Amino acid sequence: MNPLIQTAPPAIGGSFVRIDGALKVSGGASYTSDKNFPGMLYAVPVGATIASGRITRLDTTVAAGMPGVRAIFTRDNIGPFFRVGAGSNAIIDEHRPPFDDDLIRYYGQYVALVVADTFEQATAAADAVALTYAAQTPDVSMQLTAGQPPSIDTQRGNAAAAFTAATDPFKLDATYTTPVETHNPIELHATVAVYDGTVFTLYETSQAVVNHKAVLVQMLGVPPEHVRVITEYLGSGFGGKLWPWTHSLLAAAAARNLKRPIKLVISRKMMFQNVGHRSNTQQRIRLSADADGRFSSLQHDYLNHVSRTDVRKENCGEVSGYLYSSPNVHVAWSYARKDIAPNTSMRGPGATPGLFALESAVDELALKLKMDPVALRLLNEPALDESLNLPFSSRHLPECLQQGAQRFGWAQRNPEVGSMRRDGLVLGWGMAACAWNARRTAAQASVQMYADGTARVASATQDIGTGTYTVLAQMVSSATGLPLSKIKVALGDTAFPPGPFSGGSVATGSMVPAVLDAAHDALQQILAIAAHTDRSPFAGQAIENLAFGDGMIYRKGMPAATGVPFGKVLQAAQVGVVTGTAQVAASGSEPGGAKVSMHSFGAHFVEVTWQPEIARLRVSRVVTVIDGGKIINPRTGRNQIEGAIIMGIGMALFEETHYDARNGAPLNSNLADYMMTTHADAPTQIDVSFLDYPDLALNALGARGIGEIGIAGLAPAVTAAVYHATGIRVRDLPVKIEDLLASQVTA
Repeated sequence: MNPLIQTAPPAIGGSFVRIDGALKVSGGASYTSDKNFPGMLYAVPVGATIASGRITRLDTTVAAGMPGVRAIFTRDNIGPFFRVGAGSNAIIDEHRPPFDDDLIRYYGQYVALVVADTFEQATAAADAVALTYAAQTPDVSMQLTAGQPPSIDTQRGNAAAAFTAATDPFKLDATYTTPVETHNPIELHATVAVYDGTVFTLYETSQAVVNHKAVLVQMLGVPPEHVRVITEYLGSGFGGKLWPWTHSLLAAAAARNLKRPIKLVISRKMMFQNVGHRSNTQQRIRLSADADGRFSSLQHDYLNHVSRTDVRKENCGEVSGYLYSSPNVHVAWSYARKDIAPNTSMRGPGATPGLFALESAVDELALKLKMDPVALRLLNEPALDESLNLPFSSRHLPECLQQGAQRFGWAQRNPEVGSMRRDGLVLGWGMAACAWNARRTAAQASVQMYADGTARVASATQDIGTGTYTVLAQMVSSATGLPLSKIKVALGDTAFPPGPFSGGSVATGSMVPAVLDAAHDALQQILAIAAHTDRSPFAGQAIENLAFGDGMIYRKGMPAATGVPFGKVLQAAQVGVVTGTAQVAASGSEPGGAKVSMHSFGAHFVEVTWQPEIARLRVSRVVTVIDGGKIINPRTGRNQIEGAIIMGIGMALFEETHYDARNGAPLNSNLADYMMTTHADAPTQIDVSFLDYPDLALNALGARGIGEIGIAGLAPAVTAAVYHATGIRVRDLPVKIEDLLASQVTA
């Protein structure tokens, strides 16, 4: 780090409360659907009620005559839409523009848009739009058959031959499945579109405002300076709000056509059919070991479903090539097309369902080998990333396993099924390792230093509830010595310098160098002003003899407290604000590419209780240890892992979207029928700890993102615990009580 930047120990690593917390709990934070403008109209999409077929008649006559209706848009009058170019860096999951043709590819596909004076009027009119179809029987089954030859993710040695050569009990061949899961953040997807005749201003529920703008520029066919996207606050997203969905384009077009502000908030039902989901997966793991327990081969073949028009890979094999050491590895993927809307990212995409299969297989093999699951993982710890033949930038998985085992009390585990009891309940203990990639995307930031002694940092990234506002303020505080109370953070507006998307756990790690470099630029300018301004207390001093710390300018060799507040120096120079800027490249973009393999690691230890008399299963305790680099804010960091654990319990025990085979509709498309972890289901004890080893290969603070890793690996730890309690090995998520009724464990 540049010597100008004086790190104040409390700033980085301090457990600060969220600087935006008071606004959120008081109702002062303005979310997308809170936006209101004079003359605003309300839009409600009309969705298809079949999943496969063709529209033969779309009649808007009755709907158009209903009270308050201002317009009904269809493919005949909405105006031109364009596609995102194949060579574009802009990302979108549903490439087909809305209303593009009369073909229906999934239930709920938008076919018309009603705009009215009130939301209630628009909803009533949308229900009155009459549609007839030439329908076909949809395929929404969860059985997957490869639609193309597999593509290879990772390969070394000859995994098939090594597996064939292995004999029982030193091998395992098992298939694991995970279901469709639907994102259900409290905040519904929404767009408020304002068009002034030239510029579209879109208030969005977006995890990536810069990409959202890039997509809308192309699909609207307008210059970049004619689109502005704003997301001040987000009521979470879990990946479902990463890339734009078609309702945003519809709202923009309606605002353009009517020259009135348009608010479009999709319904909870539409959340299940129009804005993505985690696809179901089918994964076959073939794993073998030698007599000592060292893995001799690993084969991971997986499928996931995709829509009729788009292909999105659920990257289940992401960690299989590097998590453990083995000379023979083969990882391959294919897909199956279904009459379901496009799938998308969901917290820990790829690695989370992938680790369910891999870590479940490791647990099963450990039992066959009569080895402790922790010991087997430690035995197969690699010295480097064998998939890339690169050293790890930082890897402390063994310490996570050992510390987690100690904190959990793993040494007291009796491996015999159903052997452990407490308070009349059967206990099950299970564990799993976890990993998530670490990378840095391109990012820009500006840091302003004002004559009143305050600072402001701005970037077109966003805070999706993870604490980005707070950790960016901490970064500026570490560079300037200013308290957080004197630092303003401006995010979520494409008018700011372009910032990273908030997904894949990349935002924090990407913003560290951009913010620190921008702060350094501002401080250099202030020192130059101090040295070259006649009325400055430091006039005539060489810049290299001056330093900046604790908000003060001072002479090197003297305590910072002897200096002069930078605001007074700016006032003396009659300079109101100094702006520092920075632009940093993505990791691995340097000549020669990546030199190290960067990942976060961790271990989950889970306790379940099983009450066979009433078939009651619950997760009672979780201990998680994370190697996530330097933790900038342990309070918000721990909150991220705790939330991910709760979501992982939902994946293991509850979440599953069901589809009606007759018309392709999601059957449990509401929060009453779609089961998620509630307070009643949450563990009574969640113990989260961080190793806090800086990963300086990623950025100057050594910070990696931690939003995803808490959910990765949690589900297999739960099912391992379920097996220990009941003797039932669940390979198909979620765990169902019906699965456990065959348990031989009795009270």
